[in-house]
Amino acid sequence: MLYPVIICGGADSRLWPASREKHPKPFLALPDGQSLLQKTLLRAAGLPGVTGVLTVTNQELFFTTEDIYREVRPEHCRLDYILEPVGRNTAAAIASAAIHLQNRFGPQSIMLILPADHLIQEETVFAEVVRHASQLALDGLLVTFGIEPTHAETAFGYIETEASEAPEHGVMVKRFIEKPDAATAQSYCEAGSFYWNSGMFCFQVGAFLSEMRTHAADVLSAVEGAFASSFSQDGGHCIRLDASRFEAVPDISIDCALMERSSRVATIPCSIGWSDIGSWSAMSSLFEADPNGNRLAGHSLSHSAFNNFVHSPDRLTALVGVEDLIVVDTPDALLISHREHAQDVRHIARQLKKAGDEVYFTHRTVHRPWGTYTTLEEGERFKIKRIAVKPGASLSLQMHHHRSEHWIVVSGTALVTNGENELMLRCNESTFIRAGNKHRLANPGVIELVLIEVQSGDYLGEDDIVRIDDRYGRA
Repeated sequence: MLYPVIICGGADSRLWPASREKHPKPFLALPDGQSLLQKTLLRAAGLPGVTGVLTVTNQELFFTTEDIYREVRPEHCRLDYILEPVGRNTAAAIASAAIHLQNRFGPQSIMLILPADHLIQEETVFAEVVRHASQLALDGLLVTFGIEPTHAETAFGYIETEASEAPEHGVMVKRFIEKPDAATAQSYCEAGSFYWNSGMFCFQVGAFLSEMRTHAADVLSAVEGAFASSFSQDGGHCIRLDASRFEAVPDISIDCALMERSSRVATIPCSIGWSDIGSWSAMSSLFEADPNGNRLAGHSLSHSAFNNFVHSPDRLTALVGVEDLIVVDTPDALLISHREHAQDVRHIARQLKKAGDEVYFTHRTVHRPWGTYTTLEEGERFKIKRIAVKPGASLSLQMHHHRSEHWIVVSGTALVTNGENELMLRCNESTFIRAGNKHRLANPGVIELVLIEVQSGDYLGEDDIVRIDDRYGRA
């Protein structure tokens, strides 16, 4: 049995400001409107014989992931989840998936590891490569997918292989190599035995766990402990790993923990139209160019401008007399970069993360299991939000110590609990909630509920929430 495992999480700092820690790269939409995560799910579910897909993600991303899947969900496919309380890199994520699949299907099952943020354009060829990889995995080999390099790329790691007359059927790996400089990358391309490390793998579950026990026993043991203390919900479709135990798992990639140490690693060289969309330059190549070489996404205009990329979905961006620029506009951050420095965007993101700036972590629109909220304006002692609640959903029963709230319904119907009172509000009706009052907001209707919330008080942080009851397990 082949069981795809999608690893979803981790903000790609090279795609800031669109990619944030709590809205990472897999959630970003491509020109056709589908996100990278949706494309990965459809690619996995479309493989022959696949009847289920397992996704490993952070628990804070779970509800957004479900919403994104719901738009394209294949009817024939069971969707399961493992939720990590904190990120502990790919070794821990893959180990938890292997433990789960061994418990369900036994050690002979085959798992296909797919990062959620890769684009593969030759899906028929990919399916054939997966078939070959599965056959090698049945022989106990740890199989990687080596991408045949098209140019001397310094942003990828490389795989060096043994000599082979038929590498397309699989060849043993000599070593893994970190991102090289330009001259070294060029020599790798000319050698013919070096491939880009795609981060995709195919393992027999039992063979993988055996090798982990030999080469990364500390990682596997710690994950087993977190798994043993986990709890399941939604009829076994969702497993939440124990937070205190999972925090003790070593933070290490699968390459460093296992692949670089094992002698049982093979790769299948392939050309499948693969890209990790690892920069705004890579993203821009997916958009159609105008006669001046500009690629304009969203609301954009240009005059005497050449070879620029603009991503501006929310407001007009106009370019005049400039060239070779990358411009990415979001409601709370604007990026302007020269094309040649696209990879350096990560340095700005790292500065923001180090400073603890919210612009690194979240967008102004934040996704919650019940819907979204958007911060419209804030200042000294006040904050204004737009809150959208999905039909049938509700916020937690909660209270705040430091702020009061005024709710005004814009559209839909709101069922409000305010202290001891329960009331129904419709368009242009409102209620005032004093600090310390227990309150809840629910949408009993069949259309989206939209309201404006005006907060006022001494402290307006999101951590001033005492949840008393919550249908999503957050109380």
